[in-house]
Amino acid sequence: MSDDSDDHGNRDRDEESDDLEAVLTTVRDRVDPDADERGRLREVADRLTERAEAAATDRCADADVILVGSTARGTWTSGDRDIDVFVRFPPDLDRETLEEYGLAVGHATLPEGHEEYAEHPYVKGTVEGFDVDVVPCFRLESATEIQSAVDRTPFHNQYLRERLDDDLAADVRLTKQFLRGIGSYGSDLRTRGFSGFLTELLVCEYGGFRELLEAAREWHPQIELDPEDHGRETFGDPLVVVDPTDPERNVAAVCSEENVARLQHYAREFLEDPSVDYFDPVDPEPLTESELQNHLERRETTPIAVRFDAPNLVEDQLYPQLEKSIEGITSGLDDRGFKVFRGTAIADDAAVIFVELAVSELPAVERHEGPPVHVRGHAEGFYDAYTDDPDAYGPFIEGGRYVTERDREFTTAREFLESDRLFDVGLGAHIETALESDYEVLVEDEVTALLEEFGRELRQYFEPSPRR
Repeated sequence: MSDDSDDHGNRDRDEESDDLEAVLTTVRDRVDPDADERGRLREVADRLTERAEAAATDRCADADVILVGSTARGTWTSGDRDIDVFVRFPPDLDRETLEEYGLAVGHATLPEGHEEYAEHPYVKGTVEGFDVDVVPCFRLESATEIQSAVDRTPFHNQYLRERLDDDLAADVRLTKQFLRGIGSYGSDLRTRGFSGFLTELLVCEYGGFRELLEAAREWHPQIELDPEDHGRETFGDPLVVVDPTDPERNVAAVCSEENVARLQHYAREFLEDPSVDYFDPVDPEPLTESELQNHLERRETTPIAVRFDAPNLVEDQLYPQLEKSIEGITSGLDDRGFKVFRGTAIADDAAVIFVELAVSELPAVERHEGPPVHVRGHAEGFYDAYTDDPDAYGPFIEGGRYVTERDREFTTAREFLESDRLFDVGLGAHIETALESDYEVLVEDEVTALLEEFGRELRQYFEPSPRR
C-alpha cells in the first residue's frame, strides 16, 4: 500500500474519532450537572444527613448515616433528583427494633414523608424537588453477612467510590444516557435492563464509555466478567458480572437477553455513525386508527385482545404476572390450533393481552390420532371409545394407527377466550383474579378501542425496531 493510501486511511480514522468526540462533548454538556445543580444537591443532602444522624444517634449511639447511590458517587445525570440516605445500625440489633428505629429516623428526617415497603419498611419523601429515601440497614463487616438486600448497598458504594475518578464518572453518565436512549436502562422487572450499579461496574471494568461499546459490539454470550476474580460461582445468565463484594451474586441477573443484544446492536451502530440521537429516548406518537387499519390490512393477521382492569400492584409484581399470563394464553391458543404470530402485554389503568393470530377460525372437526393398531390394549381402548360416538368420523386406519375426526371444542379464538377454559392456562395469580371479576375480548376492528389508552404502545408493536 502506498504512503498516500496510509495517509488517507489515517485521515478517515481521525475524522471518525473527531465525529465521535463532537457527539460526546454535546451529550456531556446535557448530562453533566453544572456547579449550581451540584451545589443545590449537596446543600440538601448535607442537611438531610445531619437531621438523620441526630435522630439515629438519639436512639442508638452506635448508629451512623451515609449517602449512597449515584448522587453519592458523582455518577448522576443532570435532572436526576434522587438522594439515598442509609441509616446503619449495629448488627446485634434485632430486626424488629431496626425497623422501629429506621421508621422513626425516617419520619424525623422527612416529616412530610410516607412509608413504603421493600424487604423492610423505609420512609420516602420530597425535599425541594429532590426525591429522598431514608433506608435503615445493618452495618456489617462483609457483604456475605447481609440480612437483607439493602445491607449490600453500602459495600457497593464503597467499592465504586474507591475506583471511580472524575473521567470514569463522566463516562458512566454518558453510558447511562445511552442506555436510556436505546430503552435498556433500569433493573425493574418491566425493563429488565442495566441497573445503575451494573452500568458503573461495566464502565470501570472496560475503562470508559467508548471502550465498553467497542467491547460490547464483539460480545458473544455468555459474557462473563469477574472484577475481583472470585472464580467460585457459575451462573446461567447471558451477561454475568460477579458482584465484587459478594461472589454468589450476579449483578446482571435481571438483565434480559434482549437488552444485552440491544446494547450490542446499538454499540455497533453508534460507533459506525455517531449521533446524539442515540442518547434520546424514543417517545412515539400514538398510532392512529387509519394507521392501525393499514397495518392490519397489510399483515392479514387477526388481532385479538383480552382487556381487563389492571391489578393494583407495583410494576415489579405486575409485569412478571403479565408475562406469565401471555405465555399461558399464547400456549392455550397454539394448542387449540389458532397459531399465535406475535403478541405483547401492556398495562396502565387497564391491562391488555394483545396477540395476532395467523389462524383465527378453524373447521368444525379436528383430527385426533390414536395409538398404533399393534399396541393392542391402548388401541382397543381408543377404538371402543369412538366406535359408538355418533359425532365422530371413524375410527379408521391410516399409516398403521387408528384415527378419528371429532367435533372441535372451539372454532374461533374468541370462543376459547370467552370460555371458562381460559382459566385452565397458566395465569399470574392476580391476573386470574382480575379476569374472574370481568374482562372483554376484542377481535379485528374492535381493537381500535385500545388506541386511546395504548396508542403509543401499539405504534411500538406495529412499527418495531431494536430500540425500545
